[in-house]
Amino acid sequence: MNNAPTAANTGQTNLTDNASTDIAKVMRALATNARSAAAILANNITDAKNMACREAALALGRDTNLLLTANAKDATAAETAGLSGPMLDRLKLDPVRIAAMANSLIAIADLPDPVGQVMAEWDRPNGLSISRVRVPLGVIGIIYESRPNVTADAGALCLKSGNAAILRPGSESIHSSRAIHHCLVQGLTAAGLPETAIQIVPTTDRAAVGCLLTMPDLIDIIVPRGGKGLIERVQNESKIPVISHLDGICHVYADRGADTTKAREILLNSKMRRPGICGATETLLVDAALADEALPQMINDLITAGCEVRGDATTQNMDARVTAATEEDWKTEYLDAIISVRVVEGVEGAIAHIAEHGSQHTDTIVTEDGETAARFLREVDSAIVMHNASTQFADGGEFGMGAEMGISTGRLHARGPVGVEQLTTFKYVVQGNGQTRP
Repeated sequence: MNNAPTAANTGQTNLTDNASTDIAKVMRALATNARSAAAILANNITDAKNMACREAALALGRDTNLLLTANAKDATAAETAGLSGPMLDRLKLDPVRIAAMANSLIAIADLPDPVGQVMAEWDRPNGLSISRVRVPLGVIGIIYESRPNVTADAGALCLKSGNAAILRPGSESIHSSRAIHHCLVQGLTAAGLPETAIQIVPTTDRAAVGCLLTMPDLIDIIVPRGGKGLIERVQNESKIPVISHLDGICHVYADRGADTTKAREILLNSKMRRPGICGATETLLVDAALADEALPQMINDLITAGCEVRGDATTQNMDARVTAATEEDWKTEYLDAIISVRVVEGVEGAIAHIAEHGSQHTDTIVTEDGETAARFLREVDSAIVMHNASTQFADGGEFGMGAEMGISTGRLHARGPVGVEQLTTFKYVVQGNGQTRP
């Protein structure tokens, strides 16, 4: 078994949280090293990148006990700080989740290399041949909270797409993230790639985030993944383009054409499988024409599973255990075993509610009416729209992308799960034979 990870054996500057070291100088050194590594990764080194991912997966297996010990430190501190049950679940590692991380790394290695892919090509009448070719973004800074698996996913996705990564985990997952990063470094070393291809910020000081956001000469993209406060800070302070993962205010709409058994199963999975993830449903919308038949059963299912239900007047009249929903509830990402419920007038009412209160993340309709489903999928303006499926499928791994950096709710560059292709841009390659422009 390998020794516990330290700054010394990961090739990074040793900076403790109480050190007087100039954080700005350390962060600039990280970014400079990342820029050099990115130049190497941009070349056609598919085999080396794949080997690094697979070797890192093996290291996760070898170091499982070290990872569990590190995670226990984070969990103890989080419990002392009073984190909620779902937030503690996001933080937790166990052998099954560690194995899942390793499998994600292998799945990423098995993906086609996007770098160098020809997206389109055509010839011009003057004999010029033009192609649009995928290239890496360059250096990506990832700022995230809570979920330590993001360390593995983000590092491997950046590597596979030819980008150098600078990882800045939250303080609540710092021990776990450092242990996982050490496994990634083992993979890089085994593949003969620079350790600086995937670096982790060696301090939890918030000043490091400020430095990360203000180096557009060295960093090309910032990807924040966390709560509203983190996202807002990054968007307000960053001098670098941002791919944002915003609130997951996801909806299940049960239409009058729904199979009620299917609707109940989809709802319960969408809300309660893992309430603390961004793809968890936060609001249930029920067609008024279906409410008397299905809503009492849905409410009972949720409450029996341990979910607090907050509803409009119609929903409260269905079950005395339902508390009154406020206007704030319709735009709240609970990340907990709480759901808001509203009865609406048909698909028009559902679409209108989602347009006003949703976060353009993931929304699903449950119905056997194909025309109604088609309208919902067409008119709901979210990154992911679904028909007869749980919102918890809003995940890059479930989409066959190996893993994801997050779900982008923006419109520019990337939307929905951000995987290896979304971490590339393109350039035009023009081939001539002496042509000059008249």
